[in-house]
Parts: sequence; structure tokens; C-alpha cells
Amino acid sequence: MPTYAMTSASFDLVYNGLSFTLASMMASTIFFWLRLGSVHESYKSALCITGLVTFIAAYHYIRIFNSWTEAYEFGADGGDPTMTGKPFNDAYRYMDWLLTVPLLLIEIIFCMKLPEAEMNSLAWKLGGSAAAMIVLGYPGELIIEGDLGTRWVYWTLAMLPFLYIVYQLLVGLSSATNSESDPKVKSLLNLACQATVVSWCTYPVVYILPMLGLSGADAVVGIQLGYCVSDIISKCGVGFLIYNITMAKSMKEPLLKA
Repeated sequence: MPTYAMTSASFDLVYNGLSFTLASMMASTIFFWLRLGSVHESYKSALCITGLVTFIAAYHYIRIFNSWTEAYEFGADGGDPTMTGKPFNDAYRYMDWLLTVPLLLIEIIFCMKLPEAEMNSLAWKLGGSAAAMIVLGYPGELIIEGDLGTRWVYWTLAMLPFLYIVYQLLVGLSSATNSESDPKVKSLLNLACQATVVSWCTYPVVYILPMLGLSGADAVVGIQLGYCVSDIISKCGVGFLIYNITMAKSMKEPLLKA
């Protein structure tokens, strides 16, 4: 992503947003993996994947944060930062999504009552659709000024697998969710699917900020902060829902076996 002249306030907004998101990912990872021993063996994979999602995100946020601080520098007398000439590499974010977005869907599937063959099939379909969505969206992300028609094209293409995933979360998986006998688990699964959809819906909105009139530094700040909020909700927030689901199911497991 190109760099633009920034005010100190704008630089600090992105700096603090990236720092807060990084801390959230790191803390969530530690919590999820420390709690693995409290979850029944049947659901450890789901919680382990949840921790992997936040761990991978934490690593990439370190890279994004470092790239942001290397792209600007402050003079001895303070004031607004100046560009160092080093590019701000926002591709780390898309590399993160390419790994974590399919895993976000798989962790939800692993919590449901599904035959193994159907679970594997859904994991491949949703994971593949998620990867296609990321690959199609990235080229347009590089265009935030000038002729934004190309950005609209990539946004539209990425929306096709996006809408398929949303349909599966809200409709396609409803039968598996409704098959749960425990009302608490059923409610949590519904909430996990809905929270994933709501958080994901912020991504295409943030993506079109340059097309809505934001340009240059304002567009960069809006995009970075928007994606930070979306990532915290979809990775940490949904992750804690997955944790609660696995715990609720683990508590019922001895009764089911009896």
C-alpha cells in the first residue's frame, strides 16, 4: 500500500489500533491454548484451531506494526512524521487472511454435529471459497486513488464467494445447528455463525471507503482501523464463542457416553 503524508494524530491512530489488535490476538492465543486441557478430546481440534487463528494473526500484526513504524519517522523536535521512503507492506494482512479465514470457518464446522464425510466436504468448500475471496480482493486493495473502477471490479468478484459463505453460515448450516439437543449449545452455535457474518460484513464496507470519497492518508487510516476492529471481532470474539461451545459440549460428553 502506498504511503502518504500523515499528521501525528493520524499516525498515532493507526499505531495504537495495530498495537491494541496485536495485544488482543496474543492474549487470546494464550488463553485458548492454556484451556485446551479442560476441553473434551472430541473438541480439542476446534479450540486448537481457534488458537492457531489468533496466533497467526498476532504474527502478522507484528509484521504490519513494524512495517508501519518503519514507513514513518519523527524528527527530534516532534511534530508530524515524515515518510522514510520505505513502503508500508499491507500485504501481510492478506497473507494472514489467506491462512486464518478458512480456519475461522473450519473451527465452526468442527463444533457441529456432522458426519465426517459431510464435515470434510464442507471444510474444503468453505475453505476454498474463503481463499478465493481473499485472492480476488487483494489486487483491488492496492488501488486507493485515481481510477477506482478496477477496485470496484475486484470487490464485485470477491463478493461472489463471500455471499456463498454467508449463505452457508446462515442457511446451509442451520440444519446442523438445529440438530443440537442442548439449547445453550444451539444458541451459541447460532451466535457464532451470526457474529462471523456480522464481523465479515464490515470487510467489504471498509474495502469501499476509497470509493466513498476517502483518499490518501484518510483512506489508509480508515482502512487500517476498520480492518483492526473486524479482525478483533471475527478472530477473538468468535474465538471465545467457540471456546464456550467446546466447554458446554465437554460438560455434556460424560452424560452422552453414559
